[in-house]
Amino acid sequence: MIRFNCKQLVASALSGVLVLTAVTALVPASAAWAQSASLPDFADLVEQVSPSVVNIRTVEKVSAAPEGAPQLDEDMLEFFRRFGLPMPNIPRQTPPRNHPQPRDEDKPRGVGSGFILSTDGMIMTNAHVIEGADEVLVTLTDKREFKAKIIGADKRSDVAVVKIEAANLPAVKVGDVNRLRVGEWVVAIGSPFGLENTVTAGIVSAKQRDTGDYLPFIQTDVAINPGNSGGPLINMRGEVVGINSQIYSRSGGSMGISFSIPMDEAVRVSEQLRATGKVTRGRIGVQIDQVSKEVAESIGLGKPQGAFVRAVEAGAPADKAGVEAGDIIIKFDGKPVDKSSDLPRMVGNTKPGTKSTLTVFRRGATKDISVVIAEIEPDKPVAKPTAKPAKPQKTTAAQSIGLVVADLTDAARKEMGVKGGVRVENAADAAARAGLREGDVIVAVANVAVANVQELEAVLTKLDKSKPLNVLFRRGEWSQYTVIRPMK
Repeated sequence: MIRFNCKQLVASALSGVLVLTAVTALVPASAAWAQSASLPDFADLVEQVSPSVVNIRTVEKVSAAPEGAPQLDEDMLEFFRRFGLPMPNIPRQTPPRNHPQPRDEDKPRGVGSGFILSTDGMIMTNAHVIEGADEVLVTLTDKREFKAKIIGADKRSDVAVVKIEAANLPAVKVGDVNRLRVGEWVVAIGSPFGLENTVTAGIVSAKQRDTGDYLPFIQTDVAINPGNSGGPLINMRGEVVGINSQIYSRSGGSMGISFSIPMDEAVRVSEQLRATGKVTRGRIGVQIDQVSKEVAESIGLGKPQGAFVRAVEAGAPADKAGVEAGDIIIKFDGKPVDKSSDLPRMVGNTKPGTKSTLTVFRRGATKDISVVIAEIEPDKPVAKPTAKPAKPQKTTAAQSIGLVVADLTDAARKEMGVKGGVRVENAADAAARAGLREGDVIVAVANVAVANVQELEAVLTKLDKSKPLNVLFRRGEWSQYTVIRPMK
């Protein structure tokens, strides 16, 4: 091996020897060739796929005041809108005879990207790219421009399909997302800031990234900016594996964290959009949350897994099947629910009317529950309970952990939809530190359901006061767990 230091480099430069020659001597010829050969060359890939990528412009029809009519400029209108001020009352003038009437104008809404799904003109993009558009214009790489028809858009997945009247178009190849590996090179082609056919590259940073949306995302460090939305994410085989959809940014520009919709999910959505113009998803009617490590250990679940049921919608499939608030759904049709966000995806991808099996963890034991999947619908508003509790009761065991509780009246049980429980009238010391407060309704302690104050007292009396105590309680319409730790 040839070694080279900074002094030798300087000496070589001073003696007229090119520094580049000296640096090259550091690496044997075979090693240098291997290193250069391992670096990706995207030129052939881009040449192959770019004809399938399109630029999308959207137009909105706005009503313009007739020429000569008094009006505020756009900056002034934005000032009144931004600060919630009433619009000024501009005196109306009687237009002279033959004065031009108000007219509609085309106002550009935004620029995005898309790609050709089929040779007959089906194009996939993001739902947010075409949202609110009165007209969608698609420009191909050969500069031909078409007015597109919106076939359908799904806000939950942010996938949309539009159609242009053209034939023999270059369609993309759809890749297998399951074969995509973290660290693999990927390429994005789109129109960032309106700059058509811009190519950026990077690697897959993570898969199944949960951002709180309906779908798990592919995370990359590919430079994605406004205008890239709807464009393809391409693997090194020239296949589309995702739709570029979101970025994490504090400035509005790329910061090296980009998210793409996995193509397998996007294709599933697009097939429904092409067939019916909408997407049908399953639902069971539960509100869910994550299971913390502390709660999992305290209730005997072992590891944090599953979807914790905070509330069950009255009359929904889960309610009819016997799912209860406080249950933890750990499997759906035999498939593990590793985290709460897995459940909506599993249920959503199930055809309404299907009979499925939920495996729930309830007070220390597992139970299989059969449920018939319904079709998803808008969330219904929930009413706050108004019934008043019975008179507070002072109990020794409850007071020892900082609780003053009262029985629920029959009216309160009926209004809240619970079989039993006790209302917290005051929380102090250990109970307050655990987050309990006045108005909470305790429905179970130490994996044992409690219907009234007497049952709560009986359970607390038998417990080891030196060990943490798990408590399942209701706050408004939501159920949740907390852990009361003994005072030291």
